[in-house]
Amino acid sequence: MSEGLDVKAGSRSAVTMGALAVVFVAGTAWGWSRVTEPFPEKVEAAPCTDTLVPEGDDVAPPQVMVTVLNGGGANGLAGDTMDKLAGFGFVQGDLGDVDPDGPVAAQVWSADPDDPAALLLASYLGPDVDVVDQPSGYPGVTIVVGKRFKGVVEGNPTVTARSDAHVCMPPLSSGPDDVS
Repeated sequence: MSEGLDVKAGSRSAVTMGALAVVFVAGTAWGWSRVTEPFPEKVEAAPCTDTLVPEGDDVAPPQVMVTVLNGGGANGLAGDTMDKLAGFGFVQGDLGDVDPDGPVAAQVWSADPDDPAALLLASYLGPDVDVVDQPSGYPGVTIVVGKRFKGVVEGNPTVTARSDAHVCMPPLSSGPDDVS
């Protein structure tokens, strides 16, 4: 009778060892696949986030990202304009050039001409500026400066939203109440 127990115990040990071997091989294969899997692609963060500014809330320069395009002015006009706007607290977006047949002074491009960020930015571009209903595809609010642009002036410290509006705010801005 003890022989029967040994055969039964031996077959149970063999089945157990076989099952453990299968688990070991499967675990090793899974672990190898995880170790050799390529790292995920780096995802670029959006330069600004579309943020609701309720009617009556103020928008200040640190909440506005600006892209400046040279529309036929002197070389370096876009960079100089960006530097001066950054000195007033605006957040730097992109720099570039557009067709020299563009504006002769300054334009603010916005999909919403009542956008408080666009109106705030326009106040820093002097009296000869137009807010144009034109989306640009650039981050933030886009301005185009041309040959007759007189330069950046001190504008309004804030602009109050006349109605609910969406403003593309830079990541460090916490929202409409952040006017520091």
